[in-house]
Amino acid sequence: MKKRLLPTLLLVLSVFSTQAQDRLVIFFKDKNNSTFSLNNPSQFLSQRAIDRRLRQNIAIDSSDLPVNTGYVQALANAGANVLNVSKWFNAAIVEIGSTSVLNAIMALPFVQSSVDVGRPGPGGHVDKFQIESPLQRSKSPSSAKNNNLSYGYAAGQIQQLNLAPLHLSGHRGQGLCIAVLDAGFLDLPQMSCFDSLRLSNRIDATWDFVDREPDVYDDHYHGSAVLSCMASLVPDSLIGTAPGANYILLRSEDAGTEYIIEEYNWCIAAEFADSAGADIINSSLGYTTFDDPSQDHTYSDMDGDTNPSTIAADWAAAKGIVVVNSAGNSGNSNWNYIGAPADADSILSIGAVDNNGFYASFSSNGPSFDGRVKPDVAACGSGTWLYSPYSNNQPVQGNGTSFSSPLLAGAVACLWQAQPLVNGQDLIEAVRASAHQNLNPDTLLGHGIPDFSFAGQLLGVQFPANPENAQLLVYPNPSVGTSIRFVIQPQSGQTVEWRIFDICGRQVQSGSARTQPGQLFSQEIDVLPTDGLYSLVVTDGDRRYVARLVVN
Repeated sequence: MKKRLLPTLLLVLSVFSTQAQDRLVIFFKDKNNSTFSLNNPSQFLSQRAIDRRLRQNIAIDSSDLPVNTGYVQALANAGANVLNVSKWFNAAIVEIGSTSVLNAIMALPFVQSSVDVGRPGPGGHVDKFQIESPLQRSKSPSSAKNNNLSYGYAAGQIQQLNLAPLHLSGHRGQGLCIAVLDAGFLDLPQMSCFDSLRLSNRIDATWDFVDREPDVYDDHYHGSAVLSCMASLVPDSLIGTAPGANYILLRSEDAGTEYIIEEYNWCIAAEFADSAGADIINSSLGYTTFDDPSQDHTYSDMDGDTNPSTIAADWAAAKGIVVVNSAGNSGNSNWNYIGAPADADSILSIGAVDNNGFYASFSSNGPSFDGRVKPDVAACGSGTWLYSPYSNNQPVQGNGTSFSSPLLAGAVACLWQAQPLVNGQDLIEAVRASAHQNLNPDTLLGHGIPDFSFAGQLLGVQFPANPENAQLLVYPNPSVGTSIRFVIQPQSGQTVEWRIFDICGRQVQSGSARTQPGQLFSQEIDVLPTDGLYSLVVTDGDRRYVARLVVN
């Protein structure tokens, strides 16, 4: 993890012509004379937040201390309207209406600098988020069932991550808290896919940092769609990747505009998530260019050290949170590259593939400007099954890394539940290492599509004695132009049957053979003609094994 340095723009006084209701970030020199003490962290951190630090041997330091309340009050006394406050940046976001107010603020002895971050009013990014129109469903939901889980339309996107073994082992996110940073969660209380979430009181907190109120259910639909990828629990229709987790719902994004103030809102929302005890942050948000071109980022800014939200994402990671962020949807645009905070070096940035495991052309490309592998990994973001407030409580498909990111975040929650003493960075490394092209990462999918069963094994997760994928050896896997062989220890005198399915659940190959008592059974399978992800299902009497095959 790199040492975070404040970018130059934060250390130099901005020069600008003040207009009505300019919005600025005011940076303070210190946190002196604070009413808070590091000796009493429960004043400003929840017990969950303190416990997370203790588990990962993370010290509580001055960055955890709230901003000096006297400094904030002094800004208000000078005529500023204080919108939000950031302890990590040691700053306040304010609105001011005149140059004289700014001059009075800058004369205060504890003020270091300021930066202009935008102003209220219409912007040029109206409805930055779009879900593709519902697709015609030419097939019924998958009938694939795993014990008491029937994934319905979500079967393919769950299978693609090989997440079912964790679910089968009882790891569905229970006890983990995921903070969702988004543009709003429109009509969430009326969406039946969240009935289980509401009835079990697993929405731990809500806050709108744009309108500064607790109601996050009256703004934008995007967050509801994102959350459905994780939290939905509708058997035979759609089950999310973490249907048992707790959630914190935070609105940091103003969907109708794009100013850099939203990156600071992102930071403040992440601080809230940290203090409230979130374990994971999912952010299906990204920043490249703005309604005010003077605020635009360039590709050279995507170096992991420059952008406000990037710095904040690494702050969150330093507090022991696993940050999962969409890579962006600029793959077909002139920008092409990842946005902020996806360039952060200590987080998981998520690209998109389709249901067959192939790169989705809209998914933003890497690497980061300083040459690091980005995106880190990928999940289904093209044709992702989800719920929308506009879908009449029926699953629809959507396109975007906005949806591959929460699929991954939910899977991370299940993995962390299975091995709760692992620190966040080791968890991230296991996810990367499990991905199908980890040995040869590229600029489109990074390390590739993770295998969460394999990631669990890397972390020492002890699966039940006979899960679906136990006692089955497959090699080489991934396969590049060679045959694949599987080996099992069969029951005596049984006939072994094997079937191979593509990612859509279509059977593409099958076979059977009689086993010999007391001998390992080994079977060679010709390489499948099309690159992609497949499932191998081996049946040996009353035993059933499942493994994921990667052909590239």
